[in-house]
Amino acid sequence: MKKLATIASISCCAPGSPPLKGKELDALAGQFKALSDSTRLSIVNSLANRDECCVCEFQHLGLSQPTISHHLKILREAGLVEVARKRGTWTFYRLVPDAVGLLAFALGGSAKPEMVLATAAGSVAR
Repeated sequence: MKKLATIASISCCAPGSPPLKGKELDALAGQFKALSDSTRLSIVNSLANRDECCVCEFQHLGLSQPTISHHLKILREAGLVEVARKRGTWTFYRLVPDAVGLLAFALGGSAKPEMVLATAAGSVAR
C-alpha cells in the first residue's frame, strides 16, 4: 500500500515543464515500451557505461548474436540507440544521449542519464 501512495505522489512531468502532447507522448511511450524488456534494459545499461559496444560484447547476456541484434533493432527504432560505426561485418552501437536525457526529464528528474540507468539496474538486481 505504501508503494501506491509513493507512485501516486509522483507528478507526470518534470517541475516547470509543459505537459507532453500527441507525438511527443507517443514517442516517449515507444521508448518506455522498448525499455520494458529486461534484456534491452541491460543492453542500454551496458551502453551507458561505454562510448560504444559491438554485438559481440553482449555475450554476458547468454543470448545468440541474432537475438541481440533483434533487441538492438528495437532500441534503434525507439530512438534510444544508434549505429556509432561499422568495421567490416561488425556494427558498433551507442546511446542517443538526448533520448536518454529526455526519459530522465520526463520522469521529473534532472539526473545524468548514466546515473538513472545505473540506479534502475541496481534496483532491479536487488
